[in-house]
Amino acid sequence: MEPLPAVHPRPGLPERVSVYEVGPRDGLQAEETVVPLPVKLELIDRLGEAGLAIIEATSFVSARWVPQLADADELMTGLRRRPGVRYPVLVPNERGFERAMAVGADELAVFVSATETFAKQNLGTTLEGALEMAAPVVAAATLAGVPVRGYVSMCFGDPWEGRVDPSAPAEIAARLSELGCSTISLGDTIGVATAGQVMAVLERVATAGVPPDRIALHMHDTYGQALANVLAGLEAGITEFDSSAGGLGGCPYAKSATGNLATEDLVWMLDGLGIETGVDLAKLVATSRWLATMLGRPSPSRVVAALGI
Repeated sequence: MEPLPAVHPRPGLPERVSVYEVGPRDGLQAEETVVPLPVKLELIDRLGEAGLAIIEATSFVSARWVPQLADADELMTGLRRRPGVRYPVLVPNERGFERAMAVGADELAVFVSATETFAKQNLGTTLEGALEMAAPVVAAATLAGVPVRGYVSMCFGDPWEGRVDPSAPAEIAARLSELGCSTISLGDTIGVATAGQVMAVLERVATAGVPPDRIALHMHDTYGQALANVLAGLEAGITEFDSSAGGLGGCPYAKSATGNLATEDLVWMLDGLGIETGVDLAKLVATSRWLATMLGRPSPSRVVAALGI
């Protein structure tokens, strides 16, 4: 039997989507042990070889808060940039922006929250304060001709506040759009969303004035719902989805959280729907198996485990 999904396109779904790979940043930052710089650089290069056209490389946060990404400057300096591949980086503030610009970053991301408690617990500020911190970064980047993505955390559920009203992420998405973010990624940070809830949030976001072509979805698979939520997004016209190679990355805010949606699992489903991604699944699986060896544990990706190539 050929280790590839049977292709059965569904009418009304996008013909092509962008896979926004977050493993080198969102995945590695969750590791307890710092991953050596040469391994990070090889991971990014292997992901590019596998056809990932967007690879979030690192984050210019304080090494005191995220020691796993303390080598951001060295990573960007040593990065072998492949033609046609984008390497966005996350920046939390103006200082992070200056560091990123100094090493040649040409695409950025900022992050805010849809809930007050998460803003306080994770960002050390208020919801409004997070937006105020992001605003000068977006303004400076826009002036420099550098596109900025906006992340919104806790769009569906919050470990302190419980379920999140769809109006909350919709309002924040609209604010980020007004600031000048080219894309807004809605995050299911603790992986509690359901397909119907995803549809409700996307409908509210559209009503707030942010169309589907400017929205991405960042789903976690804590309750095994990530792919169902991606399908709901596809049906709503979303064409960009975040994922992490091999399911790399955990979630410290949810008991038994399995972390990010594995890129392999996402690509398997999209391939089966006949949706183009440009990703070579076999090369991607091989990369995640190599990474699992480097990290000393098996990959949580179902597709990586099933294919065994």
